[in-house]
Amino acid sequence: MDDAQLPRGVASSDGPVVVQFDGACQDTPVGRVASFGFTVDGGGFRFEDRGLCVPPGHARATNNVAEYTAAVRALEWLSAQGYSGPVVVAGDSQLVVRQMRGEYRVAAEHLRPYFDWLGTLARRFRSAEFRWVPREENARADALSKQAVHDAVADGRERRPRSRVPGGSR
Repeated sequence: MDDAQLPRGVASSDGPVVVQFDGACQDTPVGRVASFGFTVDGGGFRFEDRGLCVPPGHARATNNVAEYTAAVRALEWLSAQGYSGPVVVAGDSQLVVRQMRGEYRVAAEHLRPYFDWLGTLARRFRSAEFRWVPREENARADALSKQAVHDAVADGRERRPRSRVPGGSR
């Protein structure tokens, strides 16, 4: 079979697509920043993304919200691509992984919507296995989430108004 005969538009794989996710939350000069990063590999996919979970300084800018948002955004992206096969969702957040496996209950009510939505997304796939990995095995997702924090700080500094008072500080 030559390339012209290969079907287009459907990703295939011998194994599951692997999603790695991570969140970061840091106090910065532009406020507390919660960010996400994720990678998707396998099944014909190789994609990564990063961004903010909430605006800087928002009350929901927490590490747990960042971790959940990372997993949610990854599965939203994968689902939007039309993929519905098996997926492994790997991260270094014991809270997210163990809650999704049913090993921990969701005690913090502000996390309930994230937990519920992630569960809904997971059911869109033939199977979804949540797997904890050590931080060193989640390096790319970690780097992406930290880059998103850096980007938010740089963007916030660019948008900060300058003083119009002669001799005034920024």
